[in-house]
Amino acid sequence: MKKNAAYYCVQCGNEFSKWQGKCPACGEWNALVEQPQEAPSKKAKPARAGTYESQGVIGLTDIQTAEEIRFSTGLNELDRVLGGGAVVGSIVLVSGEPGIGKSTLMMQICRDILRFGGVLYVSGEESPRQIKLRATRLGVETLNILAETDLSSVLEATARLQPRVLIVDSIQTLYMPELSSTPGSVGQVRECALALMQLAKNTGTTVFVIGHVNKEGAIAGPKVLEHMVDCVLCFEGDRDHVHRLLRSEKNRFGSTHEIGVFEMREEGLAEVANPSEMLLAGRPVNVPGTCVACLMEGTRPMLAEVQALVTQTSFGVARRTINGMDYNRAMLLLAVLEKRAGLLVGAQDVYINVVGGLQLNEPACDLPAMLALASSYRNTPVPPEVTAIGEVGLTGELRAVSALSQRLQECARLGFTKCVIPAQGSGHVPVPEGVSLIRAKSVNDALKILFS
Repeated sequence: MKKNAAYYCVQCGNEFSKWQGKCPACGEWNALVEQPQEAPSKKAKPARAGTYESQGVIGLTDIQTAEEIRFSTGLNELDRVLGGGAVVGSIVLVSGEPGIGKSTLMMQICRDILRFGGVLYVSGEESPRQIKLRATRLGVETLNILAETDLSSVLEATARLQPRVLIVDSIQTLYMPELSSTPGSVGQVRECALALMQLAKNTGTTVFVIGHVNKEGAIAGPKVLEHMVDCVLCFEGDRDHVHRLLRSEKNRFGSTHEIGVFEMREEGLAEVANPSEMLLAGRPVNVPGTCVACLMEGTRPMLAEVQALVTQTSFGVARRTINGMDYNRAMLLLAVLEKRAGLLVGAQDVYINVVGGLQLNEPACDLPAMLALASSYRNTPVPPEVTAIGEVGLTGELRAVSALSQRLQECARLGFTKCVIPAQGSGHVPVPEGVSLIRAKSVNDALKILFS
């Protein structure tokens, strides 16, 4: 007799009795995958293994509030992204492309966490010999290693050793014997993540879980995996380059706007304490089509170089290639540049690139992007000592931005002596020593001042 099958959406985690091309819950196409339904008795066994110990109904006034206990991972950049350090009893999901350095990052935190408590490193992808070779290269001398994919064995070892930190590499390799589906399937990933979450809440063990990504760049497995964990970290970067960016997409104990910068070396990941200098290294001087922007990544101001190339098109329709900015936002800036500033870029091929792999997601980077475009169009360089900060409206006006004082301090620290800022809302901003402000009311004002 054929077993009944259920269909799960890998994006939202909803279950359906039959396959459909489009998920009725979240609207994603081709997101439903088939999973055999398990018998209730078999499915209940793994759930009891790590069931959260409920305290029953508690009144709000009876709950004792206290700050979450944090401890340092030994990497200041990782601590910043986590919100000040790892939280006791939390579960953190670390995702990234293959070979980007996820296992290296997890091994490096073992070196310093071992001073505060035990660490159990569970690997379903590598043998103990391979793990030891990496640990030796990174300077980790003592570490408890378990090369196992059976979740019940992992839970038993955790109960016996009682480590302060449990590292699982990776969640897609774990499986529950009670489930007939293969490791990495929707059901296995969901149930294993649930058991690890309950383990963290019951015992106070901090769990770091490495997760794979699919070809679209999303975390492999059901979307509910990201809802279960307390923090989702994304390790980004080009394997052909040495720099890596660590971002937080979800954090129940801190901000999701912080960013950590690392440099991949032979001895492991080195923290980049001053990412602005790294991002501006090799910046061309007196070359048209480049301008420096200052963006806020959480509480940290960072300088990034925006490059633009405007050239006569060879086809009937002009090309638009945008890297590092929202495409629609870039099209809006081009329209304002043509309508309000009189630069006829409609028949020009336009290319925009943000050096270093950063994403300019805030409107304060509108003005430097437009100055880079105007510089390339007029073939006139922006002075090398000039930076720009400001949001551009549809009428071409410049609007005030947040954290302007912090941005100016970062510009002054890196040697920039002039900064174009909006005239609106900048009257009482303290001016750093050695920096002169160019206050402009509109894009036209800024272009006349810089290119007159």
